Amino acid sequence: MYLFAQATNTDKTIGQAKTVFERISESLFNTESIVVFILSIVIALLLGRLLASILRRVTRAIGAQADKTEDLSQVNKLRRIETLIVLSIAAVRTLLLVLAIYFWWVFTHDTQQSTAILGASAVLTIIASGALFNILRDVASGSVMMAEHWYGVGDHIRVEPLVDVQGVVERVTLRSTKLRKVTGEVIWVNNKDIAGVAVTPKGVRTIAIELYAKDINKVIDLIDDTNLRLPQGALAVVNPLSIMIKTEVAKNLWHVTAIAEVAPGREWMLDKFAIDVIKELDEKYKSLAHEPITRYADTEAERRFARAIHNARKSKIERQSVVKKVAAKRHDAKVRASTRTPKHRDKSKSSGVKTGRSL
Repeated sequence: MYLFAQATNTDKTIGQAKTVFERISESLFNTESIVVFILSIVIALLLGRLLASILRRVTRAIGAQADKTEDLSQVNKLRRIETLIVLSIAAVRTLLLVLAIYFWWVFTHDTQQSTAILGASAVLTIIASGALFNILRDVASGSVMMAEHWYGVGDHIRVEPLVDVQGVVERVTLRSTKLRKVTGEVIWVNNKDIAGVAVTPKGVRTIAIELYAKDINKVIDLIDDTNLRLPQGALAVVNPLSIMIKTEVAKNLWHVTAIAEVAPGREWMLDKFAIDVIKELDEKYKSLAHEPITRYADTEAERRFARAIHNARKSKIERQSVVKKVAAKRHDAKVRASTRTPKHRDKSKSSGVKTGRSL
């Protein structure tokens, strides 16, 4: 009897499930439902494209305003606004699709209860989360990066841990990031693959060339001649060499620091080509005392590193003071020893005399 009752319950459950699937198929796969679904999706896509076109025009206007602005803080603010608008494009289009599906469901299932709608939504959410797992990971990663302002449109970034993936950010969505390399290639990166980014300050590399010269006037002419031979432009040397520091460190020896800015990826134009040009031209000027030295130079980095090594400089001073104290103690000990030596000798002599008499 127990087995018979269990089999009967199983048959009832299968029958109820079959009835439910038949109702779902009848409600979903009929002509009216399919037509309404297609129209809803098409209207949502058209509205999304229209709004995206309007928002892209706004971003272009903001980008042009950022290019004209000289204040760097204002430029960063405008770029952040531009990035948020670009992100909102994807969010608006997604929202329109969700509203279209909701409208289709309500219009074609007006007799269904709200609990049924919630249950169907939960089922669809579970199915979608399993099928779109990677996309959801991209969205989660993109949301975190944008909330923390890792980078924005117009920034030059290098993506870690990917190899040779760097360029200017042209487009950012919650799912992916579009980069353009200095060679013109376009790179699309999924946000879940971005473990970290290195953002180039101001979008350029600042390189300093250290020169030690015998004649300050000749080395100035040497730098001017070098600038005439350096290719300049947005994808080459952005700002030519300019003298920032000139100090006479000794007689007939000047220390000159020249700064230039170059596009990321084109650093060789300064640390190799410019050095070769300087050496070649110096055969005529005969002004350099040593070979030129190149290094990266960034005022903010120098300020941060100066703060970082501040304690190291303190410890060096402390070590020097300890050495001085030790040297002072040794000197005092020698002085005391020198003042004690005659008395010690007198005692030795007196003791020697007494010993001689005793003998």
